[in-house]
Amino acid sequence: MPNAKNTVCIWYDKDAEEAARFYAETFPDTRITGVYRAPGDNPSGKEGEVLTVEFTVMGIPCIGLNGGPTFKHTEAFSMQVETEDQEETDRYWNAIVGNGGEESMCGWCKDKWGVSWQITPRALNEAMKAGGAEAKRAFEAMMNMKRLDVAAIEAARRG
Repeated sequence: MPNAKNTVCIWYDKDAEEAARFYAETFPDTRITGVYRAPGDNPSGKEGEVLTVEFTVMGIPCIGLNGGPTFKHTEAFSMQVETEDQEETDRYWNAIVGNGGEESMCGWCKDKWGVSWQITPRALNEAMKAGGAEAKRAFEAMMNMKRLDVAAIEAARRG
């Protein structure tokens, strides 16, 4: 990984490498760039166990830290993925939810490690940028959805 000045650090209990592998299999421009083992025993693990994993998710540099069960993820942090169409929306949504994750509302879901994802079609983002009545109608339609429905958002936008 190039020496990024800013890297997203994501805390995992003990499965940072498994999570990074799943992301690399699921999202384009995603790869693991380093796996580092603990040089000694520490509060979250033993010497020789995976401590950190460097990876990118769709080009965003990340470090997965196997920090133990002390801290849990919340929706206050999420990875937002803009999708081009319903097929791409469904592919990412189904991959996350189908791999032990869970559905939430408004295009949000959690992976099995508790990391929140927003799977957001470009159609919704464009409606929000348009503002006014278009944005309001698209927003109101989205508020009633779990996995976002591109055709329904586009129909609501048109009125």
